[in-house]
Formats: sequence, C-alpha cells, structure tokens
Amino acid sequence: MTDQPILVIGATGKTGSRVATKLEANGLPVRHGARRSETPFDWEDPTTWEPVLRGVSKAYVTYFPDLAFPGAIEKLEAFAMAAVESGLKQMVLLSGRGEHFASMGEEVIRNSGLGFTIVRSAWFAQNFSEGYLRDPILGGVLPMPGGNIAEPIIDIDDIADVVVAALTEEGHLGERYEVTGPRLMTFAEMAAALSTTLGRTIRHVPITFEDFHANVAASGDTFVADVFTAIARETLDGRNAHTTDGVERALGRKPRDFAEFAQTAMAAGAWSTAA
Repeated sequence: MTDQPILVIGATGKTGSRVATKLEANGLPVRHGARRSETPFDWEDPTTWEPVLRGVSKAYVTYFPDLAFPGAIEKLEAFAMAAVESGLKQMVLLSGRGEHFASMGEEVIRNSGLGFTIVRSAWFAQNFSEGYLRDPILGGVLPMPGGNIAEPIIDIDDIADVVVAALTEEGHLGERYEVTGPRLMTFAEMAAALSTTLGRTIRHVPITFEDFHANVAASGDTFVADVFTAIARETLDGRNAHTTDGVERALGRKPRDFAEFAQTAMAAGAWSTAA
C-alpha cells in the first residue's frame, strides 16, 4: 500500500465515482478530480491540471462530456503532455466503442509516452437508472432510435472493476480492454427485461434520430444534442452488435447480465420517484 494518491478525473461521474469508491474501500488514497473537489480540476481551465497531477503516479481519466465534443482531443493531448511532465507513470483512459473521436483519443494516449490502459466501453446500462432515460422509464416508455439494432449493454460496475484492476494489479499496462455485457439485446428486449423486473410495462418506442435530438435538446441544450445525436447515429448502425471478452480478460470472470443490473438498481431505489 502507498501513501501516494491515485488521481480520478471525473470523480463525480458515473464511472469515476464508482472507481473512487472502490479504490477507497480497498484502503487506497484517492485524489478526486472534479470542479468542486478539494483540489479542483476543470478541463476548460489548464491552470487546474498541474495541481491535481502533482505527486501522483497513476490516474483514471474520463473526458466530460464526451471525446466527440469540439476541442476535446486537443485538450486530452495537452493534459497528457502535462501528465508526462508531472511524472505520471500510468493513465487508464475510458473510451467509447465504435466512436471515431474516442479512437482518436486512444491514439493520443498511446503516443504520449505514458504507460497506459485503454478501457473501450459499450453503452452504459446505468443510462436507464441514472441518466437521461430514467424519467421516461418512470413514465413507462423507452424512446430510442436505431430500430432493431442490438447492443451488448454493460453494467458500469464492471467497467469500474476493470479500471480498479488496471490501477492496482500487474499485467494491465499496454492493454486495451473492449468491454461489453454478456449478450446482445435490442432496446425492445431491454424494455421487456425492465418490465419483468419492475413488475409493470415498459414499452420501447422506436423514434427517429431527429426525435432523439429533440428529446436531448429539451433536457439540455441544442449543442449537446447535436453531439450526442451524432454519436447515436454513428454507433447505432450495427457496428457494435457483437460481444467481446474484455471483462473476462481483465477480471477472470464474465460480465454481469442486464437482468442482474436491473434487479440491483431496483433494490437500490433507482426507479423510486423519490430517487
């Protein structure tokens, strides 16, 4: 065990919060990298980068809101240079499966001179319980584009376990773990699984990408909707309709099934109106 903290960039996000919690549960010191952390971090303010990097040798990095946003790749490259100068030895980067800009981000880290591990992720199951689809599900619908395209949706806790292993165990440097759930599911099948777990009907509503854009814009802004719709168009075209062995290679076990995610989320009150 070391007194040197592990840096978690995006420590308040879906994956970062879980990674930080799991590291701390193992008795490891964590430096939380977020705007309101004790040592603040902001991708838009490079003056915050050196202080969070100071005195750490390992880091988990997610780019918020997404590597597809304009300027993200340039910022990641500049941050990687600052990390090299600070003496960082290993960076674990969260990447998106089938995304052009995410692949560009991976190459930035591969060519940075840092020791690295890439975690390239499928679509998050927790988008249903913590993200923008929670409210529609409370209303009994799952509105998604993509038709009958199947996705090997993954439980974020599996992602966090892979990241923690990469940061704390030998043998993960230089690896790219493409992580998915154990089976392909259409959105209609996901809605059926949620219906079984919640004990009430959740109906998949096929929508156009234009409708998807309007829904995202209504809950955020048009610029965010533009980027997220572009990602949806790119990735919900069948390119990701296969499973991989990334979780098993990293952890020696199979990933959690969507049904297990749904049961765990429901038990935790994810779809309670008071949540």
